Amino acid sequence: MRRAGVPELVGRAREGDHRAVARLISLVEDGDPRLPEVAAALAPYTGRAQVLGLTGSPGVGKSTTTNELVRALRADGRRVGVLAVDPSSPFTGGAILGDRVRMQDHATDDGVYIRSMSSRGHLGGLAAATPQAVRVLEGAGCDVVLVETVGVGQAEVEIASLADTTLVLLAPGMGDAIQAVKAGILEIADVFVVNKADRPGADATYRDIQGMLGLGERAAGDWRPQVVRAVAAKGEGIDDVLGAVDKHRAWLVESGTLRHRREARAAAEVEAIALGELRARLGSLREGTSLPDLAAEVAGGRLDPYAAARRLVDSLDRRQTG
Repeated sequence: MRRAGVPELVGRAREGDHRAVARLISLVEDGDPRLPEVAAALAPYTGRAQVLGLTGSPGVGKSTTTNELVRALRADGRRVGVLAVDPSSPFTGGAILGDRVRMQDHATDDGVYIRSMSSRGHLGGLAAATPQAVRVLEGAGCDVVLVETVGVGQAEVEIASLADTTLVLLAPGMGDAIQAVKAGILEIADVFVVNKADRPGADATYRDIQGMLGLGERAAGDWRPQVVRAVAAKGEGIDDVLGAVDKHRAWLVESGTLRHRREARAAAEVEAIALGELRARLGSLREGTSLPDLAAEVAGGRLDPYAAARRLVDSLDRRQTG
């Protein structure tokens, strides 16, 4: 079977071909050598989509909330992309990737693209390929991209650097009001969603979060995170969630924060790609100056780590100018 070239894949993705979108994201996940060509072809079409991040502890209803958000966004006529990151096993490397099973309501909707991604051991609640996968969905014409994190607990702050708006989901009876003040969770949330608000303890969770937000210090004009109630399993409160998201979007634009966030996101992408290329070059240095050789000298006490680092950088410089 003929293998489609990058321009053809991008063209088909722009026309709404889900197979072409899937292929492009697979190229990203696999670190394909054609990635620079993919990025160049997509660049003119990126930077327009609204990126929403959803995070929270396991069991708070992230997938159900995502499903209902997609339904509401589609009712508004917007094209939606979903990236659902699942944890990978540290033993087998496998992942269930079950979010598409939970979102079968949208399986036949051409205006929705849902992709499950394995974290592949990457920390922070996302997969390493997530930022570039977001660019693929932007390039494919999605108006909104929803990124659902792993759901591992207190380490999912990376989503704040990727999303325009970060939603932190909480549920009554799970200790989330206390967990929210740990590991930067309180700081990363633009919108708190108290899901399963029909359960006992929901009002207490709502009050706890409001109280904690009241203790925070903010300069005049800073965003104060919204707290909304929802029962995603019944489709209740989703309009309130989107209302809070739209309010935050308006503040981002008016304050100029949206531009700063996206420039910071681009800087992080560029840095990650540059560091990846540097690591590749480190592995191909001549004997005696390669990272494994220098590491052996440091471990043996024959060289200190700063001197080894200088030697490594010097060898890269000589190779660049040679």
